[in-house]
Amino acid sequence: MKTIRNPVQSEINVKKSQFICSLFPTKTKAESKQIIQKLNEQYSDATHNCTAYIASDGEGFDDDGEPGGTAGKPMINVLRKNELHNVTAVVTRYFGGIKLGAGGLVRAYSKSVMEAIGQAEILEIEEYDVYTITFEYSEIKTADGEVRTNNLDVIDKQYSDKVSYDIVSKDNRDLLKIFEKYSGKIAIDFKNKQFLEKN
Repeated sequence: MKTIRNPVQSEINVKKSQFICSLFPTKTKAESKQIIQKLNEQYSDATHNCTAYIASDGEGFDDDGEPGGTAGKPMINVLRKNELHNVTAVVTRYFGGIKLGAGGLVRAYSKSVMEAIGQAEILEIEEYDVYTITFEYSEIKTADGEVRTNNLDVIDKQYSDKVSYDIVSKDNRDLLKIFEKYSGKIAIDFKNKQFLEKN
């Protein structure tokens, strides 16, 4: 599975119409919609702001006033063809006075997204389970020892009344086995699934 590391923007001109594609890494539909709203405000003077996104919790596209199937759908098809996930594409069009026809629009919106992908740094990502281990401050040495010994990836540490580490795991059985021997001292709970860069 792939995504992009950072936001990118590219621009093409087709028969005097300007097409600006903004690509953003986004994990959820809510995040995608925030980006889309922000760009709608930024380019409020544009003729169209067409969108497509593929997030961990769903996907969607919008022609924003272009003839049905000529903008959003070709855009999401380009994302799918490039096996991109967790990404949002917004193509902003400033009409140049010459109509492109349905085929011309499909080609222009597709090309716009392809240009942006060509400028993006592509990352390989994988879906991992994230577990949280929680323990008293007196158990930090024990927890850190197991993390080091078993080469575990800790992606977050929280220190409040107790200590908690978020650990990513490919093999949950191994992870559960590591910490079950500390039952009562170190609690382990499933937190969520996350897409993370492939090692």
